[in-house]
Amino acid sequence: MLTKHFNAICGFLLLFTVTVSAQVQQSGSPFSWSEKDIARFNVPFIVTPNINIDALLAQDAITAADKEAPYRFGVENEVAYSQQNSGITHLLEDGSRIWQVGIECPDAKAISFIFSKFNLVKGAQVYIWNADRSSFLGAFTHLNNKEWGTMGTALLHSDRVVVELIEAAQVVGESQLEIGTIVHAYRDILARAEDVYEEVNRGPFGNSGNCNINVNCPQGAEWQTEKKSVALIVNGGSAQCSGALVNNTAMDGTPYFLTANHCLGGQNNWVFYFNHESSTCSGSTGPINQSISGSSLISSNGGSDFALLLLSETPPASYNVQYVGWDNSDDAVTSAVGIHHPSGDVKKICFEDNSPNQTSQAGAQVWYINQWEEGVTEGGSSGSPLFNQDHRVIGQLYGGFAACSGSQNNGQADWYGRFGVSWDGNSSSTRLRDWLDPLSTGQTILDGWPVGATVYNYDAVLGGIANVDNVVCGNTITPQVSITNLGTTALTSGTIAWTLNGGTQQTQAWSGNLAQYASATVSLPLMFLTNGSNNLEVSFINPNGVTDENPINNTSSLTFTALATPTYNIQLQLILDNYGEETTWELTSGGQTFYSGGPYEGGLDGTEVIVDWCLVDGCYDFTIFDSFGDGICCGWGDGSYTLYNQIGEAFATGGEFQDNETVNFCPQELSIEKLSSSATFTMYPNPSAGSVQIVSDQKLETIRIFDNVGGLVSIISASNRNQLTIDIAALTAGCYHVQVTDASGNISHRTLIKA
Repeated sequence: MLTKHFNAICGFLLLFTVTVSAQVQQSGSPFSWSEKDIARFNVPFIVTPNINIDALLAQDAITAADKEAPYRFGVENEVAYSQQNSGITHLLEDGSRIWQVGIECPDAKAISFIFSKFNLVKGAQVYIWNADRSSFLGAFTHLNNKEWGTMGTALLHSDRVVVELIEAAQVVGESQLEIGTIVHAYRDILARAEDVYEEVNRGPFGNSGNCNINVNCPQGAEWQTEKKSVALIVNGGSAQCSGALVNNTAMDGTPYFLTANHCLGGQNNWVFYFNHESSTCSGSTGPINQSISGSSLISSNGGSDFALLLLSETPPASYNVQYVGWDNSDDAVTSAVGIHHPSGDVKKICFEDNSPNQTSQAGAQVWYINQWEEGVTEGGSSGSPLFNQDHRVIGQLYGGFAACSGSQNNGQADWYGRFGVSWDGNSSSTRLRDWLDPLSTGQTILDGWPVGATVYNYDAVLGGIANVDNVVCGNTITPQVSITNLGTTALTSGTIAWTLNGGTQQTQAWSGNLAQYASATVSLPLMFLTNGSNNLEVSFINPNGVTDENPINNTSSLTFTALATPTYNIQLQLILDNYGEETTWELTSGGQTFYSGGPYEGGLDGTEVIVDWCLVDGCYDFTIFDSFGDGICCGWGDGSYTLYNQIGEAFATGGEFQDNETVNFCPQELSIEKLSSSATFTMYPNPSAGSVQIVSDQKLETIRIFDNVGGLVSIISASNRNQLTIDIAALTAGCYHVQVTDASGNISHRTLIKA
């Protein structure tokens, strides 16, 4: 049997284009680039051994005809270069330190590195730049640390590059950085025109047979959502396997990645390339600028040849990935589709128009594809997903004999490990269900996220409800909703229906012209609210006058709080430090969160954030968090927070803390002297066990009593009297806040002790 997998090659290589980063990095630029006198940074260069390029290319010419052979584009030199044995160190006037080492690989098309030790503390940055200072990678910071302590880098298009470590004065010597491998790229993967043995249709990682079908050919039109989940796996200097991001029942975007068990080996340093596809049906090259470095193994089982990985980072929103749905029922299917990277090529698609069989192959429980009707798989396709007719994953490629015979399919079979078999096992490390059903729902099918897996003719989506704050000051709202057409038929009409607080359903007709995946925003009429908690539920029904074929995404609901007078306008002023991404905050009362914010963009020392809160009588906790545990002042920028009361006075400020800091306040008690122009009252006896007398020189309107955490205990009408007796016998012993409002609206406060 010829299985579709490559032997793992030691090392790690992350491809890079000069103009666009191919790796998740932080902002910044090399320190020495900004220096006026860069001549004083006389970087020493270490020259690596010469390589026999002609011999390497001759070997590659032989393996080029074998689709099971990896596409090799670089050789690796094992080294151990660190601050202790290589390079040069510069001490700067502010106490910070820069270590630099240059690497020269004679005649290299590009260079990359594997750091055998990569553990940066906060305040350290690593840059890699070419000797002519035309391009660089970085900054890499503590945010790029992996739990396994290593990291691979992208290629720089040069034969001379510099590695630069910058350490702030307070953390000099605390980071670990060691170059363990230098990757010498002898093939020009960025502009592959001069390799004499190169095939003209070969992509940057490899090429596949002529009978393969690009995913963006007309045949792939209905699979444009699912294709976004599939990634190419690169290991060292070769293309290893394929795989896909999979959804879980929490639908929270956890980056679980499904591939084949036989692909495993070195997954900590694998690179996952998303959206590596030709934009045309005939093209052979695609982007290589959207990748994730590193993963950890979550579960695997040879009995169905599956491996579930957790990527080291969540793909950024700019990657526009999809987490595909699945079917664990193991029921028979009517047809199947595979999306994959054969021989490391750009993304391809293949079609099985008949029903795959369930069987056993070399001890693994598999779906047996007798013959592909269109397209095939090859080496590098291993681990790629198999979808059923409902666009849900039912397995991953284990092996087979399918290949191209010239421009034709050779008519041979493939087999895929069965997802339904992988679902159950003896432990969480040998099955899928613990990870992909964290809510223990028992579901047998799950659609994709953020886009549903199945494509329908009529599928209108009612998006989230907008233009409504979590806390509304006042008693009216004018909500907005979004309508998206996921159906293949243009959406031209429908009905928006809503209920507020369980009342009578209201409707509003909608008309327009939305092509597939197009959206529109619609404003709803003015709505009057109930003081306190409110719930709004909105649905979109009857698309084009017919029943929606996918009703699960037609409805959105929102619960929020409406506040009537009296209200207090409290303001938060937040000054960010250099690490805004570590800062979050929340405002809570009685276990309910009223407002929250962050994390913020990093590298923004001194940026001001202003947030206004609308609050009612009570007591609140403002808590600010720092995920790194060093506050927002003063080691990495001069961050701070300040709270202002309703007349603009600061009543709390801070910034020097560790993990978090909390401020408790009651807005009705802030700056009483200025808020109360004339209302004063006396209260006796205090402490008291039975009753107290309230006496004022003003006509009193209302008396409110709050417990010590801000909960409203009692409201008493004074009916424009100057004196009133309040019975407190039923209160438990402790401290209470008494708020008195006179007929003119002035407010005064006293603390009452119940004996």
